[in-house]
Amino acid sequence: MSPEQPLARPQNLLGRTPAGPGGGTRSFYDEVGGHGTFVRLTDAFYDGVARDEVLRPMYPEADLDAAKVRLRTFLEQYWGGPTTYSEQRGHPRLRMRHAPFKVNPDARDRWLTHMREAVDSLGLPPAQHGLLWDYLERAAHSMLNTFED
Repeated sequence: MSPEQPLARPQNLLGRTPAGPGGGTRSFYDEVGGHGTFVRLTDAFYDGVARDEVLRPMYPEADLDAAKVRLRTFLEQYWGGPTTYSEQRGHPRLRMRHAPFKVNPDARDRWLTHMREAVDSLGLPPAQHGLLWDYLERAAHSMLNTFED
């Protein structure tokens, strides 16, 4: 995978899954509660980041609101919600956007700790929790760009 390729989407293209009786499809975004769920996820995640002495300095803004919006809109789009992220920021280019920051195993693990707490706080059904967590874990590992302290 090249640095500019996005991580693989869920097996069901664009996060869409069969809706069951009545036909049509529903996105993972819709299944987990849509916008409100992703707001809760990013709020909980950044509550942890705000207190983290390694991760907090990676965010130049005085508050984390802009970072919350960027992560939320990216995740919403990835999971089949609105395309706001691409409309406002273009292609995600996750590795490129994270390249200026030292993402070593410690930073990755801290990110995963805060994200795990955030995902767990949603109370999703096991299958949805597992699918979301699997993606986030793979994403965190793919952002690793140094082994230096």
